Amino acid sequence: MTENSFSYSHAALEQIAQQVLEQAKRRGATASEVDVSEGLGQTVSVRLGEVETVEYNQDKGVGVTVYLGQKKGHASTSDFSERALADTVDAALSIARFTAEDNCSGLADPAVLADEFPDLDLYHPWSLSMDEAVAMTRECEQAARAVDQRISNSEGGTLSRQMSHFIYANSQGFCQGFPSTRYSLSAAVVAEENDVMQRDYWYSAARHPLDLASPAEVGRLAGERTVRRLGARSVKTGRYPVIFEANVAASLIGHLATAISGGNLYRQSSFLLGAQGTEVFSPVVTIDEDPFLLRGMASSAFDNEGVETRSRRLVNEGVLTGYMLSSYSARKLDMSTTGNAGGAHNLLVHSTGQTLPELLREMGTGLLVTELLGHGVNTVTGDYSRGAAGFWVENGMIAYPVEEITVADNLRDLFRHVTAIGTDTLVRGTTHIGSVLVSSMAVAGQA
Repeated sequence: MTENSFSYSHAALEQIAQQVLEQAKRRGATASEVDVSEGLGQTVSVRLGEVETVEYNQDKGVGVTVYLGQKKGHASTSDFSERALADTVDAALSIARFTAEDNCSGLADPAVLADEFPDLDLYHPWSLSMDEAVAMTRECEQAARAVDQRISNSEGGTLSRQMSHFIYANSQGFCQGFPSTRYSLSAAVVAEENDVMQRDYWYSAARHPLDLASPAEVGRLAGERTVRRLGARSVKTGRYPVIFEANVAASLIGHLATAISGGNLYRQSSFLLGAQGTEVFSPVVTIDEDPFLLRGMASSAFDNEGVETRSRRLVNEGVLTGYMLSSYSARKLDMSTTGNAGGAHNLLVHSTGQTLPELLREMGTGLLVTELLGHGVNTVTGDYSRGAAGFWVENGMIAYPVEEITVADNLRDLFRHVTAIGTDTLVRGTTHIGSVLVSSMAVAGQA
């Protein structure tokens, strides 16, 4: 896991990419694009103080897409030999010959390809010995188990280190890529009281190892979150204000990203079809997309087609200002690509300035959701219904833990009922958001 750990240099990946493009051209492709990548990593798991697993992963791959006019074919291989690359190009061409023409297919417009490539600080190799990795993981789990005597079991602590690099190239002359690293540290434990068990976890993730929370902090939070769930019960069915804790609030923005993605829009399978330029959230919600966030988990100067990315305000005081489109989906919708082939780039949700305790006081009486269960979200209609666990709040103070409930609403209404966003922003994924207060939702529990 050092800078010399890759089997292939950046130049070698470029050479493979150019070789594939040349073969595609010689074999009759009118256009082509290729992605060449290599990744490796190590994961260490400790349970009850003992090393449970040590996993190493190393993989590589080439994916090639060819066009015969507006017929498209794709094939991939993990073999970098000259013969395998040629066979992969042939396979892609064979597929293209049997596919129907699609007047929206093809490479991105050359005019929108990226031509500036700033260093976004995404690559930080971590030279950590196996003994050091085990010690960190053991410390993390031990910190979780030491929180309370009622913690009776453990699912373990895990430290994961991953590094990768890639090249994307196409027949229009674009050829760029970069290396990156990802690290995570987690712990999950089980607490027991009166023959009833509860389980919870916590984790930290970052591009740079120095940005990870300490093993002691990750473990302590995992233990505290587990113990506080003991004695959970249900609540009466009704409509209540709800706070989504920061670690689950990101999923709400994930539903937004899904609904405004080009694929769902041109298939007319989105509840936000035609919503661009309209108010989809309450006016307190503002969301920025920042592809150039240093050390960001979704930072990049270009998308999966080589199109330049741009910082933009995605939601301005509740108003949706744009969609997330690739070249293909943009052509289907008679619009322009937004540089989102491959997804969103670091969604930053602005806080309204309250801490979580202040949000609890503002809510008064209601539900604090700390965990969501199941997948009851319909992107076509916006219907939202998920199992949940958390805490019942009275007079702005946590009263008791809650489980075996369901929170439900339509996402259109849920988004418009957001009244505040906390300052407790979690920075460990592609969405940066604090806890979210929603003025009213249906909560199903006891009759």
